[in-house]
Amino acid sequence: MQRLSADKSLLVVVDVQERLAAAMPKAAIERLAANATILLEAARVLGVSVLATEQYPKGLGPTIAPIAEKLSVLGVAPIAKLDFDACGEPRFALALAARSPRAAIVVGMEAHVCVFQTARELVRRGYDTYVVADAVASRTEENRQLGLDLCARAGGIVAPAETIAFDWLGKAQGEAFKAVSKLLK
Repeated sequence: MQRLSADKSLLVVVDVQERLAAAMPKAAIERLAANATILLEAARVLGVSVLATEQYPKGLGPTIAPIAEKLSVLGVAPIAKLDFDACGEPRFALALAARSPRAAIVVGMEAHVCVFQTARELVRRGYDTYVVADAVASRTEENRQLGLDLCARAGGIVAPAETIAFDWLGKAQGEAFKAVSKLLK
């Protein structure tokens, strides 16, 4: 496993949508939103590419406001999908190939369904795949943990948001460090 490099990373936001969020435990969705927002802001500061998906938006609604606002600032429009695995959506697969990252960092929901299936396929395609433990959710904590375990068994690396952000930074100096470290306080 190599150190994450901001210019060779892709942050993937999977299905953080209003109606799905309403089914999550309140603390779980708050944790996911807070940590995904930190990573989206770190991505903005460090120039990390970002892609986002929405599972059947007609039924599950749009991306929740705090995440949608960060995506908008980054110029990222979520890609609608029906496949649980984001890579199964041709527009996502093309956008992924166009960015050609070495590493993919996955946040979103649900951990045991769309996050797991997406992470498994990213690993299969040869990407260093990180699943952010404190930025994924499922309707039950048991399913979230089982989803993380499945991601790890599939070859993904399970890590907290802070690990990802500091790995992108690489050192404790400069304006980027100051900006990102403020997010983590």
